[in-house]
Amino acid sequence: MKRNLLNLTRNTYDLLIIGGGIYGACIAWEASLRGLSVALVEKGDFASATSANSLKTIHGGLRYLQNADFRRMRESIRERRTLFRIAPHLIHPLPVLIPTYGHGMKGKEALSLALAVNDMISCDRNQLDDPQKHIPNGRVISAQDCQQLLPGIPDEGLTGGALFYDAQVYNSERLPLSFLQSAAQAGADVANYVEGVGFLQEGNCVTGIKAKDILTGNHLDIRAKTVINTSGPWMNQVLGWLQGESPSVNVPLAKAVNLVTRPLFQTYAVGISSTNSNSDPNAIVNKGSRFLFIAPWRGKSIIGTSYTIWDEKPDDLQVTTADIQDLLDQINQAYPPANLKPEDVDFVHGGLLPRTGVDSHTGEPLLEKQYHIHNHAREGLPGLLSIIGVKYTTARDVAEKAVDQLFKSWGQQPPKSVSDITPIYGGDIERFDTFLQTALTNSPDGLTEETMRRLVYNYGSAYPDILKSLEGNLHRQQAPVDELAVLKAEVIHAVRAEMAQTLSDVIFRRTELGSAGVPEPHILKHCAETMATELGWSLTRIEQEIQAVKEVNQHRFLTVV
Repeated sequence: MKRNLLNLTRNTYDLLIIGGGIYGACIAWEASLRGLSVALVEKGDFASATSANSLKTIHGGLRYLQNADFRRMRESIRERRTLFRIAPHLIHPLPVLIPTYGHGMKGKEALSLALAVNDMISCDRNQLDDPQKHIPNGRVISAQDCQQLLPGIPDEGLTGGALFYDAQVYNSERLPLSFLQSAAQAGADVANYVEGVGFLQEGNCVTGIKAKDILTGNHLDIRAKTVINTSGPWMNQVLGWLQGESPSVNVPLAKAVNLVTRPLFQTYAVGISSTNSNSDPNAIVNKGSRFLFIAPWRGKSIIGTSYTIWDEKPDDLQVTTADIQDLLDQINQAYPPANLKPEDVDFVHGGLLPRTGVDSHTGEPLLEKQYHIHNHAREGLPGLLSIIGVKYTTARDVAEKAVDQLFKSWGQQPPKSVSDITPIYGGDIERFDTFLQTALTNSPDGLTEETMRRLVYNYGSAYPDILKSLEGNLHRQQAPVDELAVLKAEVIHAVRAEMAQTLSDVIFRRTELGSAGVPEPHILKHCAETMATELGWSLTRIEQEIQAVKEVNQHRFLTVV
């Protein structure tokens, strides 16, 4: 995957995608796989905004039972299975435990029925050959067993627990990157740090975009038969570039916050309810509380999600100390043994999601629940589509539908989609446990089992590419095979093959180094010096890059007195 801006100016593409998050990445892969010429540009780094802010959960849709939304359940179940199939190194089963209270909607009987319905609706979930990806039936456990698994859980009215399985993405930033790698291998031209600044138009017809290379300041025009806007929170800003007819799409936003903290639970993800008022006007039953999710993550816990109204510009997003304290208070109220304090927070994720309005009773945002594919030709603006995505899990499915619409807008019959059965970059693995064991058995001398596991879980079947960089580096410098040597190989691979431009790209998105907090200073220095050799950085630039990484988790904070 090479950053070639000259290609972007030379070609007229079938499709140009604005935005390199999970939705843009999936559309780039889907369209390339169906034979279209594709370009994609991202104004920052790939998956560096909303797609980097998630609880890392690939939902099977159990929560949709609350609204009896069986169609969305089926979509989620199908896409969870698809991701197991095409990205087996990144997506893995996750056990989830929800304590049950009383005998109402939070009770053992109601949750037992919900699990039975979920198992029935997902009866085809285990059609994959890989047993490691199988999802067991849900079951209820006794109050005593629940207390043993979740020591200190509030026991007033506790009747038991509901135990079921969902899925977790091991590295949520590498998933969109893998889709983009696959698209590039299929012929797509993708580039990060290229910001769109306006549309190219012939009358009301959109024919491409005017763009700026953030790294050099150079301007370029990129032309295409159709432009798809997958810019997420920047949707309104991008549509503001239009001249002539005004689009009907306007997307209000909500701020979502997740925290990475010291570990609360080791084995199970846990769903608990706070007493904060939270209502859903479309729900069959409103529970009068906010559901919080705590999942094991890199030896820590990832906790969320809190939502607030956001009416400012997307670029001005701040996670305040008040936001953090509010979420900590909710967790501590729902699970008192947590006793989380601000100093227990290792990393803060903040992102923006589409909302439909504001709850008149609570003042909280009402989140958009359904994706939307807007063909602006219906408004007299041909050549432009906008995608509003609401769920990480179903991005591939939305991409398939968007490309179907694209062909139909050209008056063509869409070719059959095969993205649900085609492994993405790193995903050429039949049985994950067997693949992992083979990799461990054949690992180079000097590499620890922990290091090899990390390589397999991040890069899957592409992990030999890292070993090639490692071997080349060892051959030149006669360095020992240790963790720093492997990190150096990962950094070299990230720069040469994955378009990493900054140290933050490597720390937070190409590797797992920064997934649970900023790494130790000697690690940062080692990675920065490796990038400096590759990219010709000065000593001043090295220090600037290191400081930028250190500030990533701080710059979102605005102290509120």
